[in-house]
Amino acid sequence: MRARRLHGVRCFAQGALCVTLLAFTTQGACADAAADFYRGKDVRLVISTTAGGGYDVYARTVARHLGAHIPGNPGIVPQNMPGAGGIAAANYIYNVAPRDGSVICLLQNTVALEPLYANKQAQFDAAKFSWLGTPTTEVALYMVWHGSKVKTLRDAQAQEMITGGAGAASTPAFYGRLFNQIFNMKARLITGYPGQNEILLAMETGEIEAMPSPFWSSIKVSRPTWYPDSKVRFLFQYGAESHAELKDVAFALDLLASDADKTLLKTASAPLGLGRPFMAPPGIPGERLAALRAAMWATFNDPQFREDCEKQRLECRDPRTSEQVDAIIAEAYATPEHIRKRLIDIYQGGEKR
Repeated sequence: MRARRLHGVRCFAQGALCVTLLAFTTQGACADAAADFYRGKDVRLVISTTAGGGYDVYARTVARHLGAHIPGNPGIVPQNMPGAGGIAAANYIYNVAPRDGSVICLLQNTVALEPLYANKQAQFDAAKFSWLGTPTTEVALYMVWHGSKVKTLRDAQAQEMITGGAGAASTPAFYGRLFNQIFNMKARLITGYPGQNEILLAMETGEIEAMPSPFWSSIKVSRPTWYPDSKVRFLFQYGAESHAELKDVAFALDLLASDADKTLLKTASAPLGLGRPFMAPPGIPGERLAALRAAMWATFNDPQFREDCEKQRLECRDPRTSEQVDAIIAEAYATPEHIRKRLIDIYQGGEKR
């Protein structure tokens, strides 16, 4: 009996070893297949914004390190593809880009939810993108130029100010309408700016007074002296939680009395949890997708990448895996229908309760 038990233990151990060896062999074969594909090639990194803004800086920083973590060590070639608040790049990735792992994309975080808002320009299913992860989450701000007569939220509720945005689907346009509704603000939105850099220049020249949605991480990089030198003031901050560096700036959820408005803002702020999301087309061969996801996560945790971020004052403190990004998107698309309808109304320009 004892001999049979020992024999069983040996067989079990041998079987477990075989399974482990098979797993390693399979992983090695997949890595080899990915390396064979990527070796000597370039991977194109599409950036859904204009050059010079926060997304562009993040994309190019990742590009400097990502290739070292992809089997075969391909070159990473950034390419800006702005248009329609990021929808142009998303449509390209979903419908046109090759599905072989040779093209990836950094997408504005609101774009993944455009189909949720019934935007007919968005010709994609966000759940089918091959999400790769994000190096950080975001906190956004309602930022007003120092020359504006609007000093506080109460001022913004009592008098008109001019804010700037890109396309109708852009982050500033959507949040501008959202805050006009839930805070009864009187902001008048001017759209048509190619990207954030042009909006910030318009603030400097006095063409507009405010921007409803810049990320704190972006402002610290593109205009590092503005807040310390009181060139701008922040009416409030918003996102999943307040930022430790902005303790003197009110958190938007704390300013709302209505539970319905709080629920609306929480849902609308979901993209901030996506941070700076990287993705690729659907249908990429499994071993290449696994290699890209592993390489992206390795990049986010690479000490040299973190040091590069720190030198540029980029926030890379709170990365998310591809699975976490998938979960955020799935939760957003499970939003109750009555909240979704209200969001659609705001998105399409309606500001009535």
